[in-house]
Amino acid sequence: MVAHALVTPRLVRVVFAGPQLAGFALELPAASVRLLLPTPGRELEIPTWTGNEFLLADGTRPVLRTMTPLRAQEVAGSGPAVAIEMVVHGHGPASTWAAQVEPGRPAALSGPGRGYAIDRGAPAFVLVGDESALPAIRQLIAELPARTPATVLIEIADARARAPLPPRDATEVSWLELESGAAPGEAIVAAVLDLELVAGTAVWAAGEAAAMQRIRRHLFDERGLARTDATVRGYWKVGRGGDAES
Repeated sequence: MVAHALVTPRLVRVVFAGPQLAGFALELPAASVRLLLPTPGRELEIPTWTGNEFLLADGTRPVLRTMTPLRAQEVAGSGPAVAIEMVVHGHGPASTWAAQVEPGRPAALSGPGRGYAIDRGAPAFVLVGDESALPAIRQLIAELPARTPATVLIEIADARARAPLPPRDATEVSWLELESGAAPGEAIVAAVLDLELVAGTAVWAAGEAAAMQRIRRHLFDERGLARTDATVRGYWKVGRGGDAES
C-alpha cells in the first residue's frame, strides 16, 4: 500500500507500508527493488511467472520498473515501510504513476536486489550517473568514509533535476547539463574520459546502458582498472521503457 507521496518538481518520494514488509532489510546502499505498476485504466494485478517472463491473466506483460529504495523505516499506523525516490521525466508509465499516486493505493514490490559494498580502504571515490542514478548517488554520498576525497559527476537533461545532496566534506560535485540534441550519457562519458584517477580509486557508475558500456570499456580496457575497483551498471536503455531504474 502507498502510505505517502511527496512531490517536488523532478523528484518524487513514495513511501510503501504494510505488514508484508516485515523483515525487509537493505544491507547495502544503492540496492534495488522491482516495482509493479498497474496497467493504465486497470486495477493492480499480480502477474504469474511462466518460467521465462511475467505475464498478466490476459497474456500481456506487466509494467515493471527497477528502483533504488531508501532504508526501511516505520510509519505510524501502517507498520513497516520502505521509500522509493523516483525522478520524474517525460510521460512514461513510472513518471505518470509517481506524479499521480495517492495514499491508500495498492502497490507491489519485490526484492531487494544487490547493493554496493563500499571499499572503506580506497584512497578516493568517483560516483558517476545520470538522473536515474540520483537516488543511489545520494545514498552512496551519505555512506562514504567521511574524510576520503570523492568526485561526483551527475548528468541532467533539465536544470530542475538538481536535487539536494547529503552534506559531506571532501566532495567535489559537478552537475553536467546535457546539451540539446545530445545523446543521453554524452556529458558523463566525456567527463569520465577526462578524469585523473589515483591508483586504487573506487568507481561507481550507473545510467543509460550504452553510455555505461562506453565507460566500462574505457575504465577496464583503456585504463586497465581492476574489475574490483569499478562497478558500472546500466539502469535504462534509450528506446526501451520496460525496465528503467530510478
